[in-house]
Amino acid sequence: MSSSAKAGATARLLAVWLCLLAPSPAFAQAPAPAPAKPSSAPTWSWSAAAAFYAVPDDPNYVQPTVAADRGRLHLEARYNYEAQKTLSAWAGVNFEVGDTVSLAFTPMFGVITGDLDGVAPGFLLTLSGWKLELYSEGEHVYDAGDETGNFFYNWTEFTIQATEWLRAGLVTQRTRAYQTERDIQRGLLVSVDVWKGSLTTSVFEPFSGSATVVVSFGVEF
Repeated sequence: MSSSAKAGATARLLAVWLCLLAPSPAFAQAPAPAPAKPSSAPTWSWSAAAAFYAVPDDPNYVQPTVAADRGRLHLEARYNYEAQKTLSAWAGVNFEVGDTVSLAFTPMFGVITGDLDGVAPGFLLTLSGWKLELYSEGEHVYDAGDETGNFFYNWTEFTIQATEWLRAGLVTQRTRAYQTERDIQRGLLVSVDVWKGSLTTSVFEPFSGSATVVVSFGVEF
């Protein structure tokens, strides 16, 4: 082989090696896929409670409540609340502000049917800071059948978180679900965490000789 042919063969061999060593898109490592962004869509949360009312001189009864929340949306259903054998359905908007001292407020509107028919604007309110909490739920019922049946219902608690599983305090209520001697009943409340919920006992007018006892169990999931 002539010297010029050898030089040509050497040049071609060198070109092949350079092509093999050079980076090529076909053999380059594919970039790692970007991590999926966590979903920011709100999810549903649920709660349910049942309160047993032991009422002096009146039949005892159970008052159940079921609620659902998704973001700012609040939905709720109550039975035996405004009146016995009466169902109310609610929709509201959740608002919450604060850190060290926090305020949660939900204005609502409800439709009522059963032994009592009507509509009602209402609210849920929780103000908490340190170990103290003020909780209140209220509604003003407009009776569709008789305006003399219009009435403001309210349940309010002021409690201290004594331990991780125990809270205690004061409670008041204003209701027409049963007959009461006082327009606003006042009482004492004790609540303990049990299983996945809380068991609460409220005693209204405990020193009157005709106390009303309310025992409720509520869960959140």
